[in-house]
Amino acid sequence: MDNANYKIRTRDLRFFYGEKEALKGITIDVKPNQVTALIGPSGCGKSTFLRSLNRMNDLVEGAVVRGTVLVDHIDIYGPEVDVVALRKKVGMIFQKSNPFPKSVYDNVAYGPRVNGIRERKVLDEIVETSLKQAALWDEVRDDLSRSGLALSGGQQQRLCIARALAVGPEVLLMDEPASALDPSATAKIEELMYVLKENYTIVIVTHNMQQAARVSDVTAFFYIGELIEMDETRKMFTNPSVKQTEDYITGRFG
Repeated sequence: MDNANYKIRTRDLRFFYGEKEALKGITIDVKPNQVTALIGPSGCGKSTFLRSLNRMNDLVEGAVVRGTVLVDHIDIYGPEVDVVALRKKVGMIFQKSNPFPKSVYDNVAYGPRVNGIRERKVLDEIVETSLKQAALWDEVRDDLSRSGLALSGGQQQRLCIARALAVGPEVLLMDEPASALDPSATAKIEELMYVLKENYTIVIVTHNMQQAARVSDVTAFFYIGELIEMDETRKMFTNPSVKQTEDYITGRFG
């Protein structure tokens, strides 16, 4: 792969929860403006890997990281790295939507305000743009003062996406963002990913094989902390190189 043509690159990434090794030397390249799906059974290291990409695992007591994670050629575990700035650049969407107990407007404006933006006109523009990007604007524009907690589950998840977009990230990490949603809301999140990848690099953890096949350009199959196979999604789902991958995708185990 062209050395310049990646957004994220990990080399021999190992992660320990105390004595337990959760990631066993993961080496992956993630290209910009693509959706990369991480699949594999529960407890195989997908979410641990995802959270390693913006140092969310720093919050876990006893966590030890070895190896290298580069975002735009910069080692994010280097001593000079500003973790707050990193998480602004590499945003996270969680499995369970977690709007603040504030208005729709204040949910989206929260990050920009924390970053020092106070001018109402500028905030208005950021809120509108972010909600439009998250495909939520038309549903909430007439009542931005409504509590984010009053929205439906699918709307709450899109609000959380808008909140992440408002601080101007370049990468979006999504940890099973549709697992708690009904099929209609899930379809909207999937459509959104397809649109967002024009401007963002997306890495998604999903248990849903069909979802991975629908939304991603590249798929990585994890099993017990190891990367078994990574390839273009179409090839992974039609002609995987490793039998273990085929067995998982066809439902023989997992």
